[in-house]
Amino acid sequence: MRSVVWLILVFVGAVVAATVLGRNDALVSFFYGSTRLDMSLNLFLISLLALVFLLFSGLQAINALLSLPVRAREWRALKRERAAHAALREALAELLAARYARAQRAAERALLLQAEAEVLHDDLQFTALAQLIAANGLHRLQDRRGRDDRLQLALALAQSRKSTGPSVAEGALLLSAEWALDDRDATRAMRELQALPAGVGRRTQALRLRLQATRQLRQPLEALQTARLLAKHQAFSPMAAQSLLRSLAIEALNDAHDDQQLQQVWERLDNGVRRDAFVVARAARRAQALGNVALGRQWLQPLWEQIGRSEADERLQLAMALVDCAPGLGSDWLPRIEAALAQFGHEPALVAAAAMAFADRQLWGKARRPLEQTASAASLPAAVRRQALRCLAGLAREEGHEDRAAAYDQRAAMID
Repeated sequence: MRSVVWLILVFVGAVVAATVLGRNDALVSFFYGSTRLDMSLNLFLISLLALVFLLFSGLQAINALLSLPVRAREWRALKRERAAHAALREALAELLAARYARAQRAAERALLLQAEAEVLHDDLQFTALAQLIAANGLHRLQDRRGRDDRLQLALALAQSRKSTGPSVAEGALLLSAEWALDDRDATRAMRELQALPAGVGRRTQALRLRLQATRQLRQPLEALQTARLLAKHQAFSPMAAQSLLRSLAIEALNDAHDDQQLQQVWERLDNGVRRDAFVVARAARRAQALGNVALGRQWLQPLWEQIGRSEADERLQLAMALVDCAPGLGSDWLPRIEAALAQFGHEPALVAAAAMAFADRQLWGKARRPLEQTASAASLPAAVRRQALRCLAGLAREEGHEDRAAAYDQRAAMID
């Protein structure tokens, strides 16, 4: 296509030249003293154009010669600027490659080259980035004093003027919080995170750091709230999010020191966590340990009514929690327990829960067989089997079979 365009332009030029220069009737005469010089108009025009071209080329050559020192100076400045940027890129590459000593040295070389390049003197962003890379390398090398000095320089540059942009200051604060967590200084990390703008504090990385800080400070409720935000932002897989929320909720429940505090913690949990069988079971056991068995059964009741929809591991947790909360069990629980036993009678944990419930209600006819099955179930905890044997021993004494009761007591004593 380009060849066609040039061919058309050549034809157009030929037509114009033939039209304008085809007739050569005019003359141009030059007189100098007694000398006369005649030439055609076409030759005059061509000579004039050639003269103008030569004058223009000569002026360009003279200008290039005179500006040679300036261009040499600019070339040297450009070379220093490129060298400084190359050193900064090298420092970042070495940092990503986990060569921290090399990254720190490359960042220092970038700062030295910046000092020699006049065009970079006012580039505060370049300086702050080089300081942060050097500080990161020093952090990995466990040079905390050098790291903190460079970090403070970077923060001062980022916060003194707006020419660095907000990203540098935000990045410096996030790095400072991360390094504080590595130093096990969660208080300083929270202080750095609180200094972030509200929008930055809701970013995934900031929330991750806040989660680590609250866990180090042993603030499970605050950590749970942060973990919910991370799960909402899809920072974890669904399975990992469920496991994290569950562990944090259980940790918060374990930190409760009386039943009133336990109820406050329970009310601060969201509905999704309060429907988790593992969390509910732990809450019920904690309530029983704090002397409020009725509260534990109250939390267990909604899940026991839908136990047929639960998984096997969830039924195990609910059954073991009911074993602990069986004392004082009301008669309204018996239909739920009998329905669960009819549906999942092959599961030792549910058999144990039914045995303890029937024994607490002194329904010995229903309790005998489940108690014997519980006592023989090796998969159950030792305390549950021991409790079942003691119930059987008490039942045997009431029936007057002292030798059988002694045998049950001996079996209970032999369980580790």
